Amino acid sequence: MQLTKYKVLNFKSVKDSGWIDCNDVTTLVGVNEAGKSNLLLALWKLNPVTGGEIDVLHDAPVSNLTVIRTSTETVPFITASFDVSDSDMDSIIDELGFSITPIKGIDVTRYFDGHYEICYKDQFPEIIIEEEEVAEECDREEEVSDSEDEGEVALEKTTLDEVVVKLLPKFVYYSNYGNLSTRLYLPHVTKWLKGESVEGITKNQEQIRTIRVLFRFVNLQPEEIRDLGRDPKDMVAARHGYNMRGNYQPTADDIKKAQKAKEERTILLQSAGNKLTREFADWWKQGNYKFRFDADGDYFTIWVSDEKRPDEVGLELRSTGLQWFISFFLIFLVESKYKHKDAILLLDEAGLTLHPKAQKDLCIFFNSLAKNNQIIHTTHSPFIVDTNNIDRCKVVYVDSDGYTVASANLRDSDDKLNEQSIYALHAALGLSVSDILLQGCKPVIVEGPSDQIYLSAIKQALIGAKKIAPKEDLIFMPSGGVKGINGVVSLLGGKQGKLPLVVLDSDKSGQDAKKKLLSGLYQEDKKSLIEIGSFISVDNAEIEDLVPLRFLEKGINKLFNNIDDEEEQFEDVYDESKAITPQIEEFAKNNSIELPKGWKVDLAKTTKSQILKSKEIETETLTLWKKLFDSFQTKNIKK
Repeated sequence: MQLTKYKVLNFKSVKDSGWIDCNDVTTLVGVNEAGKSNLLLALWKLNPVTGGEIDVLHDAPVSNLTVIRTSTETVPFITASFDVSDSDMDSIIDELGFSITPIKGIDVTRYFDGHYEICYKDQFPEIIIEEEEVAEECDREEEVSDSEDEGEVALEKTTLDEVVVKLLPKFVYYSNYGNLSTRLYLPHVTKWLKGESVEGITKNQEQIRTIRVLFRFVNLQPEEIRDLGRDPKDMVAARHGYNMRGNYQPTADDIKKAQKAKEERTILLQSAGNKLTREFADWWKQGNYKFRFDADGDYFTIWVSDEKRPDEVGLELRSTGLQWFISFFLIFLVESKYKHKDAILLLDEAGLTLHPKAQKDLCIFFNSLAKNNQIIHTTHSPFIVDTNNIDRCKVVYVDSDGYTVASANLRDSDDKLNEQSIYALHAALGLSVSDILLQGCKPVIVEGPSDQIYLSAIKQALIGAKKIAPKEDLIFMPSGGVKGINGVVSLLGGKQGKLPLVVLDSDKSGQDAKKKLLSGLYQEDKKSLIEIGSFISVDNAEIEDLVPLRFLEKGINKLFNNIDDEEEQFEDVYDESKAITPQIEEFAKNNSIELPKGWKVDLAKTTKSQILKSKEIETETLTLWKKLFDSFQTKNIKK
């Protein structure tokens, strides 16, 4: 199931977060104490892989605790929406043992008493009985109601709910507070894993959780590691009593057993270290590391070396970034039990201890990992903001009543604290500009954020299809509308000594902007102004018209989801010879539907997701897109 959006209610600093749209990778940006962690913790407790118990005393807002603790069965703290795929339906049917009509999507709400409430989008599903089974069913049930549709019987909601909850994606949560230590004292570890405390030593629950995962990975218990490494004299003492240690000597059999046990422990730990080395290499790209697990008496140690530094040192003597990565890797690997596909990763302040270059690489790593696992992460570092996918970012801030709020509108905050929340985004965009100015990237100015999203998706699709291999990275920079183009051009052109490319729609505002630019800055550089109408035969063409309807359809259906299936749908009236944006606006007007603010950006986000998920794109479409991107390199398209 694909998580599409969620909202947090009545949880710690959150009264109502508002709906948070989710992509393959979703970034929650905000200052410390804005409440970013609470937005992850509540979602984790929807269906945690492990841990994540509901604790009303600490999870409910303090201001409303007295009410919530006496009515846990009526107060929800999380609601999440999921799309249900064909493969999900197959799993549901397998669990039920019979066929049902398709489920398009579900809303899942969890309450403070732990119970779930499932809401099925569109019509509640019904059991489907094959025609040859109908006669047998009628024989078994002689009193079948005449009003009941032939071939269908009632489906118990509680039964379906139980199956759906069982098949929900699991959530893996990880924060920086769970980093491993190099050297572990096994008697203390034994107590921590049993829930006992150690006098004078404090370990937070995240650290204990990571330690527990580590020992699951090596497939040994702390007591077992100690026992396998026992000295022959200890074996004698255990047999006769430790107060008699000096009166007995180990036999040859005792010595042989101790040697065999130590050899077994060494081989098991060596095997686990080699396994970690192999599997970690697929994740971490900052170096080739080798891990070795070692046990000496009551101590368990993690040793690390690499090609540049072949001498082994303890893990805690390496960078905190490496400590974070290895600890997170173990949590993900073990808690999801190697079945990674369905796990949704929630990463709190991911990689803040990494070097800035490694933080930027983390964005690339997230995109790779998201092919199998959705990721939601929090940050206040501009280096972990993916400027190629700025649409994935949500700003988290504190409203006037002191509650945590999340918004996709990056200009939503209007006071000093909230302006700080989006500072990381501004800084990230500034770094992106710096990359362009200093590192030879090619800027392409577009009118707005929706244009940026579409062109970013097309670029990734073309690279994935091996249709283009840009020598310079193409960075699409929204100008905030045609009025802002001159300002952005002045900034970039003045630094580079040449004018940047500008992509313009062929509608009236785009034509007016083109005339203005041609009479001014671009008077001697007409080829740097690229008009969408040069590539497609559509009146008043916009960037949306470069995209086939099948990719836009899901986003358009979201805009018009209140229209009954029996009524005329947008695809029924769509004219591919005309620009699609005015047609959407006209269809909304004719059906008395008010399009939400920012609907173009929302449509672009959904469409981008559909493009990047597509396993195959028509040759005709790829050819069109390639022609546009070739113009960014050659500047020789003629009107």
